[in-house]
Amino acid sequence: MNELFSFIVKNSKWFVFTFFVVISCMLLFRDDPYRQHVYITSAGKLASTAYNGANNVTSYFNLHEINDDLNRRNAELQSRIAALEEALEELREEEYTDTLVPEPGVEPFSFIVAHVINNSIARPFNYLTINKGSAEGVRPELGVIDRNGVVGIVSNVGSHSARVISLLNPHFRLSCKIKSSDYFGSLVWDGRTPTEAVLEELPRHTVFKVGDTIVTSGYSAVFPPGLPVGVVLDDDTDKNQNFFTLRVRLLADFTTMSNVQVVINNHADELKALTAGEENDSKKNPFGN
Repeated sequence: MNELFSFIVKNSKWFVFTFFVVISCMLLFRDDPYRQHVYITSAGKLASTAYNGANNVTSYFNLHEINDDLNRRNAELQSRIAALEEALEELREEEYTDTLVPEPGVEPFSFIVAHVINNSIARPFNYLTINKGSAEGVRPELGVIDRNGVVGIVSNVGSHSARVISLLNPHFRLSCKIKSSDYFGSLVWDGRTPTEAVLEELPRHTVFKVGDTIVTSGYSAVFPPGLPVGVVLDDDTDKNQNFFTLRVRLLADFTTMSNVQVVINNHADELKALTAGEENDSKKNPFGN
């Protein structure tokens, strides 16, 4: 108490000065409307400036909390987006129906829908990667198609992914025929363009015309017969050759490939067993010597 009294006595001059200033201002502005307006306006501007300064200081110190909250909300949104994209992809796969119309008698075949996660088209030897593997029933030497035509054949398989030899790979040869004919040849990519391939070794007496559809022959356990592959563009044959070589426009668009189907031949094991039996018989001496 004594300290407070001493402080007041010590600064009494300032208190008296402040008191008279306040009284003077009240007397000055009380009876003059113009001065009242100036006072209120100036006071309002001063108060607004003070409030803005205080708000800026407070906001600056709250930036860390605001930033943390924004990061948390961003992480939640990213998680939701990822979940929605995954759900959308599942719906796309469920709604992805086979528009191919194979010839009758393909009941032994079943299909696994997969999504292309990597694809090359400009290399000498091209491959695809799909998001289904052994856990989903994919295994090597299974055919791969899309809604337009043949894509390739599975080469290597992981638990949840698989590598596919693309039709745009010279190592992959596909037995094909002209849809209106029973004569077949071998389709192979010649490396010129990702939209075309050539059908080789087609017998010279085969009748065809530009625009004819090329389909799978069915002479393997990989693809069903009658799957569309391409359309005849022109005859690329040397007249001295004994077989036709046709340039074919591929129906599968490898530049925009997304969803594919892995073809499973449910009778493949039986066919392999029969083939193995034929190979064993060919090794035997028919004369018993």
